[in-house]
Amino acid sequence: MLQTLLQQIINGLVVGSVYAVVALGYTMVYGILGLINFAHGDLVMVGALSALSAILFFQQVFPGLPPVVHFVLGLLVAIPVCVAIGYTMERAAYRRLRNAPRLAPLITAIGVSFLLQTLAMIVWGRSYHSFPQLISTNPLQIFDGVFITPIQLATILVSAAMMIGLILLVSRTRLGRAMRATAENHRIASLMGVDTNGIIALTFVIGSALAAVAGVMIASNYAVAHYSMGFTPGLKAFTAAVLGGIGNLGGAMVGGIVLGLIEAIGAGYIETWSGGWLNSSYQDIFAFVILGIVLIFRPTGLLGERVADRA
Repeated sequence: MLQTLLQQIINGLVVGSVYAVVALGYTMVYGILGLINFAHGDLVMVGALSALSAILFFQQVFPGLPPVVHFVLGLLVAIPVCVAIGYTMERAAYRRLRNAPRLAPLITAIGVSFLLQTLAMIVWGRSYHSFPQLISTNPLQIFDGVFITPIQLATILVSAAMMIGLILLVSRTRLGRAMRATAENHRIASLMGVDTNGIIALTFVIGSALAAVAGVMIASNYAVAHYSMGFTPGLKAFTAAVLGGIGNLGGAMVGGIVLGLIEAIGAGYIETWSGGWLNSSYQDIFAFVILGIVLIFRPTGLLGERVADRA
């Protein structure tokens, strides 16, 4: 039982770290604009498919390069593609709706999500694509009966590095101070000399880059990519952001890790606990039940703060 628990904790950390990275994109945009960007999950899909196309191209043109180099090159292509889409999304779809009723940008975000999925379906087709295993998936034993693969370890380490880097950026740099000022009140921040339009666009750019990396990590772990693969991670990451306290960077990270652990442990024990009546395909029950309980007793999330409405 202890071995199973430890193994599920490792699996949960892998999944939760990806949720946390995607949730950071949600919570950054919400913290500055008060907007739920439902198209953010589709940037995960674009990142994975862009990296796949780049990897296949480089494998044909430079077949002698090591697999890890192909992986890095694919990632370096996916990030600018997602950044360009994220910037265009903010500039063309959301900037004109900042002073509109909240329902208008929400509907626009859903429309952008469908648009990205349709364009991806046209470009890459409706079929599932096999993602090359460029980083080893051979399990490494860390305890007796407990294993982790190099790609899982890389996912945890890269996610941790990005989360720590983002926290330091927001809390320790001049740019982060401008982002916090814009989130507090973008009109007053602009009067104090902050380029709020540039800060908001940069927020979308950073979130899009994180989504691209998350998409490549998801495709690498599951060895598959397709045009609708961003929906579930996007929904789970949004759930993680709400669970931790949307608008709070630390809350997004905690929410993602907690959600991943709940799913993994629930998937490992659900059949035993239910006497065989349920199986691991029902693992989402645990995540959303816990989310409901947290929001009933703490509507602002685990690390969210209750704030008064400004006049």
